[in-house]
Formats: sequence, C-alpha cells, structure tokens
Amino acid sequence: MQIADLAAIGGRRYPARRLTQNWVGGLSPIQAKNFAVGNVTLDPDGGQVPWHNQEQEEVYFILEGTVEICLGAERRVLTQGQAVFIPSGVFHQATNLGADSARMLYCYGPAGDVAHWKQELAGVLPKAGVEAPPLPDGARPQCVDKP
Repeated sequence: MQIADLAAIGGRRYPARRLTQNWVGGLSPIQAKNFAVGNVTLDPDGGQVPWHNQEQEEVYFILEGTVEICLGAERRVLTQGQAVFIPSGVFHQATNLGADSARMLYCYGPAGDVAHWKQELAGVLPKAGVEAPPLPDGARPQCVDKP
C-alpha cells in the first residue's frame, strides 16, 4: 500500500508565493498514469498560480479561503467547498484574495509535469497580454517575477 502524507511532503515553493505539494505524481511516493493530485497553499494577500495553460484537463477545489479564478475571459471569486473545471488549453490563474493563506486541491489528467512549473521557476512564463491572451478585466495582475 502506498501512502502520501501531506505532513511529510515538503513540496516546492514558487516565485508567485505558493507551496505546491503533490499527493499523486510529481515528488509524491504515489504515481499514477491517468491523473495527478496535489495541495496548493497560496500565501496571504495575492499568493498565486499565475496565468498559464496546459494540455491536461484540470479541476481546482477550494479547501480554505477566498480565491479569484480567471479562466479564459471569465473572472469569478470562489470560496471553501467550490470547484472549477479547467478545460485543456484554456489559460487560467488562481489568486488568494484573503489576509490568510488559502488552500486548494488540484487534479489534472493525464499525469505528468506541467510546463508552467518549470517556466515559473526559470522566470519565463508567457506574459498575459504579450505572449499569452490578456487576463479578464479587473483581474489581479499575473506574477511573472523571477525567483
């Protein structure tokens, strides 16, 4: 039996002010071919999964906090207990609006690394409105700071 314990998974810190911990896939002891699952902790006041897209379909499920979700041309605020489906290829972003950390679960499939992790760490994410479509009106700006 394989067990992934969130308390024992160090995860990775990203420049956009978040911690990502893989439950299935990535650095987790549990690997699957068809999906990956993880925990994301967004730092207070703007911690973010920056504007990006990927080939995999994905779901973000908000566990704690208030999170602005941008998906294509749409912008919505989600809170604890809500989930959003992210179709393949659609640009999306998640930003913590609260003064406390926000947590969300992600699940995407098929499994495998997503390019935006490496792009963000290297400081080469496509910039919204330049190399990528613009963010929806009123959205928090995309974090593109280098590590």
